[in-house]
Amino acid sequence: MFATSSLAGSKPEQYAQLLDQARALVHGEADRIANAANLSALVYHALPDLNWVGFYLYDGTELVVGPFQGLPACVRIPLDKGVCGAAARLRVTQRIDDVDAFPGHIACDSASRSELVVPLVRGDALIGVFDIDSPVLARFDADDQAGLEAIARVFVEALG
Repeated sequence: MFATSSLAGSKPEQYAQLLDQARALVHGEADRIANAANLSALVYHALPDLNWVGFYLYDGTELVVGPFQGLPACVRIPLDKGVCGAAARLRVTQRIDDVDAFPGHIACDSASRSELVVPLVRGDALIGVFDIDSPVLARFDADDQAGLEAIARVFVEALG
């Protein structure tokens, strides 16, 4: 059911298949840790050229690392630092072609060259961010952004 190598078609079609898998993974489960763990693994193994996929959860003050796939990560990120902090503070997806050109970028993994961070918001409440890193410059395009934002919505909706 979750054989990621079975994704086929155009990039939007592949994201539609991945979205169906994400919905199936979280169906009937409201625990944010369990869902973040499974969605991180799903995306990490489904998409090419990624070196980190995971969640940072907002504790009321800063972002704290949650479930992820990849090398060990920064544990805490203030909202005024890095790409994750910008996504959380501005509540707008950050799609960064070259992280070295982003002012205040936090290099948790020096191999990361591009990054896409989706804020997780429910109503007016910040839940955290969904963070995807790549060792490839300009790895993420508009199709990736739309597909990963849809998966982030699945996570938020599963919270009930």
